[in-house]
Amino acid sequence: MISKKLQLKRKAEYLKSDLMRQFDSQVNEFIDSLIEESACLEPAPIPAVFSPPLSDKERSKFKHRRPSQGQGKQFVSRRSLLDELFQVNHIRTIYHMFIALLILFILSTLVVDFIDEGRLVLDFDLLVYAFGQFPLVVCTWICMFLSALLVPYTLFQLWAQSQFNSSSHPKLWSLLFVSAFVLYQGLGLGFLPTYVVVSNNLPPASCFVIILEQVRLMMKAHSYVRENVPRVLSWAKDKASPSLVIPQVSQYLYFLFAPTLIYRDKYPRNPVIRWGYVATKLMQVLGCLFYAYYVFVRLCIPQFRSIRLQLCDLRAMVLCVFNSILPGVLVLFLAFFAFLHCWLNAFAEMLRFADRMFYKDWWNSTSFANYYRTWNVVVHDWLFYYVYQDFLWMSRQRFRAAAMLLVFTVSAVVHEYILAVCFGFFYPVLFCLFMCFGMMFNFILHDQRKGPIWNIIMWTSLFLGQGVIICLYSQEWYAQSYCPLKEPSFVELLKPRSWSCHRHRDPVADSDGL
Repeated sequence: MISKKLQLKRKAEYLKSDLMRQFDSQVNEFIDSLIEESACLEPAPIPAVFSPPLSDKERSKFKHRRPSQGQGKQFVSRRSLLDELFQVNHIRTIYHMFIALLILFILSTLVVDFIDEGRLVLDFDLLVYAFGQFPLVVCTWICMFLSALLVPYTLFQLWAQSQFNSSSHPKLWSLLFVSAFVLYQGLGLGFLPTYVVVSNNLPPASCFVIILEQVRLMMKAHSYVRENVPRVLSWAKDKASPSLVIPQVSQYLYFLFAPTLIYRDKYPRNPVIRWGYVATKLMQVLGCLFYAYYVFVRLCIPQFRSIRLQLCDLRAMVLCVFNSILPGVLVLFLAFFAFLHCWLNAFAEMLRFADRMFYKDWWNSTSFANYYRTWNVVVHDWLFYYVYQDFLWMSRQRFRAAAMLLVFTVSAVVHEYILAVCFGFFYPVLFCLFMCFGMMFNFILHDQRKGPIWNIIMWTSLFLGQGVIICLYSQEWYAQSYCPLKEPSFVELLKPRSWSCHRHRDPVADSDGL
């Protein structure tokens, strides 16, 4: 009798905790949506109850006013969605399934190597190659970071002082500041890191470290200037003290490390650092790195090393795309989990950064429009506030379709630039997927599409796109190695090598290469 009461009590406690988790999740979603909707509303200069009627000229002035810091994204304390979902046993089981798959990858590699070599081979040649010349990567990153810390902050301080000191030529100072800042963005952060990568022929992973950091620091510097210039111009008219307006260097330094691309003087902070949580997330990043290694070793390299490089062969191309779907999807999941969840949460925890909404429930999307908004919230916020909204502000709230096209174009160009520099060839597959199919699906699978069937269509399209990306870029990678150009011209460099490379390689003869 007593044991039955204990069982009932435990069931009741479990049901209570489960209901509370669901309730908290629903409340958090409601608050997030409420904050986003309220952020889109134009704040009134004084409370509406005491606001006198505005003339048409005043309304136009407020409508087309350039938004300043604090009127865009609102940061609040909240956990990452996966951290909440992993509290549920059913969801945590899916995580365990991926760990089991990693164990099987390791075992299969060991067994195959034991059968082929007669001994256990534990080498990681692919990882060693991919992260080659790492000391040069570290030195380059230090130079990039120090320049991103010192140059934009110093330039902005000099310009702000000129505005507060009532100089005789404020527009000239502004022109000089803008020219110097654009020159630094284009030359200091834009050209020089790319030159280091190309001239030293860095391997892919080392290239990604430098180029991704290059893009991140450029976006950070732009956000810092973009958020503070309107505030300085507003306060300079009121003859305020510069010390009250110009951010301190410690605030800018914190922003450079913070897992966000939107500058604020202050962010919500957690009271303590959970070092165990940090260690767990960094270990998961390392696990994802080895996971990706085994995906390429077991699923990609054996397939593409012996593939017939001939684009006009329809049968080979279809088989290549469908055989690439599984590794493509695994790489997609690993990139999302390793960077957007583990890496960003680890840095957020070390910095006590409390707003952990780096992504939303993109896996439940029934439209590509919602997928683009929820997959990477960090980058989406930057594109939304500094490309989409600023374009609308400059066009006086017209040409919304053009603003959306501009966002897609900027995103597609930057993604293709990263891949072209890191892979060492120009093959605009991702650009075409973004600009053609991405734009088309954005209008066809829009937010009005609801129901499970649209989520299935979204996942099917996503899986197929990943297969196309892995297939075509892998083909081009091996074509660059198999059929090098003797006297390359500019046109030949732009033409994909896999279109004209028809050699069929022997996997045994190429067993030592990648």
